[in-house]
Amino acid sequence: MKILLILALVLTGEIQARPSQSSPLSAEDSDPRKMRWMMGAPPARDKIITQPDSVFFSFPKLRWSVCNLRQFLPTKVIQRDSQRVTVLPIVSEQDRVRFEDRIDALTFPVMDSSEKLTWKESLGRNYTDGILILHRNKLIYEKYFGCLDQDAKHAAMSMTKSVTGLLTELLISEGKINEKSLIRDIIPEIGNSAFADATVRQVLDMTTALQFSEDYSNPKADIWIYSIAASPFPKPKSYKGPNGYWEYLKRVKKAGKHGEVFGYKTINSDMLGWVLTRVTGKPLTELVSEKLWKPMGAEQDAYMTVDGYGVPFAGGGLTANLRDLGRLGLVMLNRGKLYNKRILPASVVEKVMEGGDRARFGSGFPTLKSGSYASQWWSFHNKNEAFAARGVHGQTVYIDPKAEMVIVRFASHPEAKNGKIDPTSLPAYEAVAEFLMSQTSQSH
Repeated sequence: MKILLILALVLTGEIQARPSQSSPLSAEDSDPRKMRWMMGAPPARDKIITQPDSVFFSFPKLRWSVCNLRQFLPTKVIQRDSQRVTVLPIVSEQDRVRFEDRIDALTFPVMDSSEKLTWKESLGRNYTDGILILHRNKLIYEKYFGCLDQDAKHAAMSMTKSVTGLLTELLISEGKINEKSLIRDIIPEIGNSAFADATVRQVLDMTTALQFSEDYSNPKADIWIYSIAASPFPKPKSYKGPNGYWEYLKRVKKAGKHGEVFGYKTINSDMLGWVLTRVTGKPLTELVSEKLWKPMGAEQDAYMTVDGYGVPFAGGGLTANLRDLGRLGLVMLNRGKLYNKRILPASVVEKVMEGGDRARFGSGFPTLKSGSYASQWWSFHNKNEAFAARGVHGQTVYIDPKAEMVIVRFASHPEAKNGKIDPTSLPAYEAVAEFLMSQTSQSH
């Protein structure tokens, strides 16, 4: 059972990576290269990250593991089209240096604090592994740290949910899924699960009433049972619980009435993954490849972790390249187009941009006081109507339509709580947006 508990730390993509000390190492001191994780021939015994002998998603090992999940878990590939790679236009070297210098020097107030940071300082504060900024469809800023470089891939965590949500909205727009359909009408074997009488739209917007706790500090929380069920490795003979994502979903109990309030629960995304596979007859990885990665001309394959039945983890299993998520961000910014090529119907992106019902959002996200959630995407409802895909430990694809800006960040923050990271991230993104809009107005 030990290996299953260890795997639970990563399979959700959202587990609290507990720092090994009361005050975690800084980004500089926890850099995987400085820590010398898995370096040497062979590596020193205390520098080996593996399983089950080490908790590979604990900090600071986390900072190496986010780029190397395939060394721990089985995966399925998301294929690109190697013959059709969309080149991201990059500003001239002179402009790149100018943008980098000026953006690094931008200052902003930390949320609900008298402290001020520069953009450059915020990158270290948030344990950034890679970040890029696209403005008016051109790459103007790009930096890599830690385990990452331009050719590497990084765990996207719950940004996976937003990809799953996009595909669901796409199939709704194509008439292949009716958003008002009950889950039991699509997947009869869901039985008496809480999902049975939920509509696709309720699952998509996470307004389902499910008895499911994601309190990682409670060892008896549902998330632990779910993570053990999802383990791709053989269960011990004594194990009597569910095996795999889909078997677990059949056992979820109801807690209230569907459609009344937003409740962020990863199992909604995996329910959507099952719906997508049932409707199309294709695994989620194949759908992502067919509908997104190949059409948008991704420069690298991506991959997803899977359970013991080979079912991709729709709620958090994606690992991808930074620039490829930049391409996806541009598709969203340009209402479904990437450099005049139609990737998604405009209506799909516009549905995401609408956001959710703010009255149902509640007060559980104090750093997103005006926010909402719909289609597996987060909306900020700020003056620029920004929206984002988000994942724990600091992952984001942040889209600002008014500033014509996309920011993509991979990170490995010690804590798996965006509420701890938002105060030094969201104001930073808004500061860059204001700067870029001022540059655009001056150019006119």
